[in-house]
Amino acid sequence: MNLKLLSFCFFLAVLLIPASPKPQHKNGNGERSGKRSMRATKRQKFADIIEDVFFEILDTTDDDDDEEGPNTDWLYELQEPDGKCNPNPCLNNGVCKEKGKRFKCDCPKPFKGRKCQRAPKICKRGRCGRGECVLTSTPPYYECKCKYPFQPPDCRSYSVCEPNPCMNGGQCIKDGNDFDCQCPEGFRGRFCHVGPNDCYVDDGEFYRGNVSETDDGDDCLYWNSHFLLENGADPFNAFEDSDGLGPHNFCRNPDSEPKPWCFFRKGRRLLWDYCDVYPCPTPTGEVPTSPSVQQPSTTRAPVTAKPSQAPQPSTGPAVISTANPALTQFLTCGQAQPKKQITRIFGGLKVAQGAIPWQVSLQQKPKNSNRPYTHICGGVLIASCWVLTAAHCIEPNTDMQVVLGSLSLNKPDPSIQTIDVENAIRHENFRETPTAVYNDIGLLRLKGTEGFCANETQFVKAACLPDVQLSDGMPCTISGWGVTEESSFGSNHLLEANVLLINQDKCTEPAVYGKVLDNSMFCAGHLQGGVDSCQGDSGGPLTCKQDTNRVVYGLVSWGDQCGQKNKPGVYTRVTEFLGWIRSKMQASP
Repeated sequence: MNLKLLSFCFFLAVLLIPASPKPQHKNGNGERSGKRSMRATKRQKFADIIEDVFFEILDTTDDDDDEEGPNTDWLYELQEPDGKCNPNPCLNNGVCKEKGKRFKCDCPKPFKGRKCQRAPKICKRGRCGRGECVLTSTPPYYECKCKYPFQPPDCRSYSVCEPNPCMNGGQCIKDGNDFDCQCPEGFRGRFCHVGPNDCYVDDGEFYRGNVSETDDGDDCLYWNSHFLLENGADPFNAFEDSDGLGPHNFCRNPDSEPKPWCFFRKGRRLLWDYCDVYPCPTPTGEVPTSPSVQQPSTTRAPVTAKPSQAPQPSTGPAVISTANPALTQFLTCGQAQPKKQITRIFGGLKVAQGAIPWQVSLQQKPKNSNRPYTHICGGVLIASCWVLTAAHCIEPNTDMQVVLGSLSLNKPDPSIQTIDVENAIRHENFRETPTAVYNDIGLLRLKGTEGFCANETQFVKAACLPDVQLSDGMPCTISGWGVTEESSFGSNHLLEANVLLINQDKCTEPAVYGKVLDNSMFCAGHLQGGVDSCQGDSGGPLTCKQDTNRVVYGLVSWGDQCGQKNKPGVYTRVTEFLGWIRSKMQASP
């Protein structure tokens, strides 16, 4: 078995590539390459398009792709759900009907599965030739958006500058099979489609302009690209929704970021970044009248105030009490307050501010050195001065700090809190073998005053500890930045993904992990491999909903490769260590 400590191997089914066989370690940094001085060098040229694996000309669509998404019916069967249809368990507008002690979902076409979770894979590789396949609401349920100079409808033939792709009077200059648009004064963009009054007010929530490139010059993906939409389904019921999302690739800000942004693709990686759009010079404070959308042819400082009394750790499941129950900090746990959720975009690509307020970036540097701290692992805040993480993340002879309240590793965030680690505690029975990692849990005691360390805000909150075993098949959430030694690019922005708890008997079958698993571990993901079967950031949280709270049910620990069939992620089972957690927290002065 090729053991791997988990890093955030972020894959959608359409972007699945097996992980390298070399072992993955925890350390590394995710700094992005610097800004390009010449924006034109980022634009795809003819040679780039024909060499792109996703823009291949194929005689038929890829026969290796499944017709439908992962079949997770077996997990729903293991769950043995009762017959309640409230709330409705059926996805994609399925109709729930109670049948004895169980329920049945009547699925609208083309969806299938126990919970209507499977849909035909419409945008197979090669379907759109040299173009991006986007999903639509009407037959044939897809459309090809050609990469210029390739021409619609099938993006296989090409023609440069005929017809002229440059808008607003721009002149098309031909250079072999490449081109450039000379734009009239005041207009910019690859197709001269961005006008002189194209700008945003405040944070750009109401921006409806035409910019479709990131700050670094990467082309934005369409919001209805099959790369982005979950289960191959089109979520749009109208041309544009209230957030300005729709079948276009213009930058928008649907989730309260500082400015408009978009998703883009770098090789086989799906990423997002802020856009090359300018703030309006004279904000009026009123909702701006944005230019009409035209489709081209183709630091506030961290809060430092400290109360004079020690806080009580979060209440909820598995409460750990302290001497003073009167303090108002961290009296509740597991309650996120996101600023705004992106409900129509696949969750693993983007996290709303405040949606995972217990997520921690664990950073380290050589002890007493002047070197900068680098992100090595994730962690989860469980009380003002306590963070849970994986034992394998704790290394000797290092200085450690945690960063809370931030979604980005490379951009200042006004909600950020950075706190030194006073004491790192590995489980006494932690051991790493060639086949598994045992008792992979650790506690970080943060530096503070009179028991007060992290300050509770909308963006920094504690997760609850669990008090019961949860049901097989339950959907849970994992999160992390995915920076590893092998992936120096990683993700500077926090990512999340949904996984399902896998039956322990299933996970200990010889074809999966066999007898190396003990009761201190569990599996989550999909046995079919691919999407969300090997995701997370070592030491980071796997949280599930228990009653009305989110509990940290697992810690990202290890796995055999990434995205492989029958090799889901393995997590530390927190319920097995509640006594250990209590004893260490209570013994600390």
